[in-house]
Amino acid sequence: MAEPARIDRFYGGDISDPPFPDTATIPGLLARNARQWPDRVAMREKDLGIWHEYTWSDYLNETLAFAAGIEALGFGNGDAMLTLGDPRPQIYFGMLGSGLVGGFPAPVFPDATPREIAYVYRECGARFALAEDQEQVDKLLDMREETGGVETIIYKDPRGLALYEEPGLVDYREVRRAGMKRLEEEEGLRESLVERPVCDDPVIFLHSSGTTGQPKGMFMRHKQLLAGTLSAYAAETFKMYEETMAYVPIAWIGDFAFTITAGISLCFTVNIPERQETLLHDMREIPPTYFGGPPRVWENMLTTVQVRMEESTVLKRRLYNYFISLAMGIQRAKGKGIVPSLRQRLLLRLGEWTILGPIKDNLGLSRAQRVFTGGEAVGENVFLFFRALGINFKQLYGLSESSAAGAIMENNDVRYHTVGKPLPGVEIKITEEGEICIRGDNVFTGYYDNPEATAEAIRDGWLHSGDAGYFEEDGHLVVLGRSAEVVHTASGERYVPNFVENQLKFDSFIKDAAVLGSGRDYLTAMICIDLDAVGHWSEVHGIPYTSYADLSQKPDVCKLIQEAIKKVNALLPPSLQIRRFVNLHKEFDPDDGELTRTRKLRRKVIEERYQPVIETLYSDRDAVEFEAQITYEAGDTGIIKRTLAIYEVA
Repeated sequence: MAEPARIDRFYGGDISDPPFPDTATIPGLLARNARQWPDRVAMREKDLGIWHEYTWSDYLNETLAFAAGIEALGFGNGDAMLTLGDPRPQIYFGMLGSGLVGGFPAPVFPDATPREIAYVYRECGARFALAEDQEQVDKLLDMREETGGVETIIYKDPRGLALYEEPGLVDYREVRRAGMKRLEEEEGLRESLVERPVCDDPVIFLHSSGTTGQPKGMFMRHKQLLAGTLSAYAAETFKMYEETMAYVPIAWIGDFAFTITAGISLCFTVNIPERQETLLHDMREIPPTYFGGPPRVWENMLTTVQVRMEESTVLKRRLYNYFISLAMGIQRAKGKGIVPSLRQRLLLRLGEWTILGPIKDNLGLSRAQRVFTGGEAVGENVFLFFRALGINFKQLYGLSESSAAGAIMENNDVRYHTVGKPLPGVEIKITEEGEICIRGDNVFTGYYDNPEATAEAIRDGWLHSGDAGYFEEDGHLVVLGRSAEVVHTASGERYVPNFVENQLKFDSFIKDAAVLGSGRDYLTAMICIDLDAVGHWSEVHGIPYTSYADLSQKPDVCKLIQEAIKKVNALLPPSLQIRRFVNLHKEFDPDDGELTRTRKLRRKVIEERYQPVIETLYSDRDAVEFEAQITYEAGDTGIIKRTLAIYEVA
């Protein structure tokens, strides 16, 4: 996999006309919004089928009330607030409110186990926690039994908690009432709370993904997050007064960087769906003008469309296949600089009216003007599909350590295989070893209580991303994968497993893949099928199955995956083509420690756990009997035993 000649460094240019000063803080900008646009809607939440609105004045008052309330409970300078749950207005009020009194939120992924919560607790020493509901409270109580930590647990939803007698449980409404009383009685408290934070103060405690070990904690500060917002604003990633959706986990940098920091500083209206499962339905009711998400979100949307079209009438299927092929072909030609003919443009107009427009509306993207994907590479078919719908779909590159800011595609210069050019205010260079490095005001200052990791990450003012990549001649950045994962076959052929895995996952029938071959004569793969897509395909083709494990081993399904791998092999040099593969009888699961909470492979865990399968892939045997441990939602573990077939790829 030879690389084109690299250009050492690109700079995204200067930022002009910033909408807020360098010394701004996020609470200060919230107070600005409440002064200038007190009655403008800042946030909506759908609850029991009804949208509830919060104005900028409400947003500020609720945040101040929570801050005053927790300060009365003893929360103060240097205190951490463990935060668990899905995006909710009260969660956001609590996260911001904890910073007003000198503390900081330490969000945890909503599906984290008590053991994972305990890891974050031990790192930040939290005495307080803010939990969405009974499920999250139960996990905190289990963690408390093990560690003795977290004295006070504030819960937003009281359902199911009325009979709990554990000490330290406090209803969110009580904190709010106590805070409101203080704000009414203590003169100057409102102004004091807003003015306490300064731009150098930490505003949130986040963690790296932890693909190669335990996640590393880091403080992100007001000035870093706001610098990242300014860079993205200057590149027209988003504009003032956007309408957007808050649905990604609160522990992901994307939520705090875009929903809170950009949302407040650029006066967005943030809409919160009732549940994750109702996102598409709720987006149809209030279509966003700006929407972003990781590749998995877009892949699921595309799969939903494909499944629905398969279940549609013959006429609708034919119209869909014709017009989507036409539109994707036009987008592919545009990437090569080819202008569509008059006939193609007229047919495209007809397609937009009859098929493409209704699909865009059904996905809740009828008003979307700025749409992006980030976190991992997105497949060509997914990318072209959303561009074909007439959506300004682009790729964004950034890290938690860089406030989610790095590079993005320009509106009139879009190529699916790159992540665009550096954002204004951001410098990016490629080292001699091929590692991507970032420099700018958006970059963090180091990992918490981890000088060794900090020294490794920040050298001479540059953040070493750990990602391998290169620049094309005109400054477009191409990301290959983690540089630490660059390995060699037995013959010395260099490759990046993550790059090949992403190519495999671009196929709608493959949910996850682990590519093997370091020090071996050839490459092999362990495949996790996508249950929804393969299950629907099996139903259409009359193939009965009883479970994921049963479906994965059906000969016809294995042939389906075999064809998908052949397509990927056609993109690879002969020495790096996948020779053998196995469909696993279970998905890779964060609860089993095989994936991070952001769904990145923990390669070392997988290679150790599936060692018997790997050895069989590199033998002359055509099957292996394997036991896999699984973790259920309640935390109990079990064993799935199955004979797994090994298949050759011609």
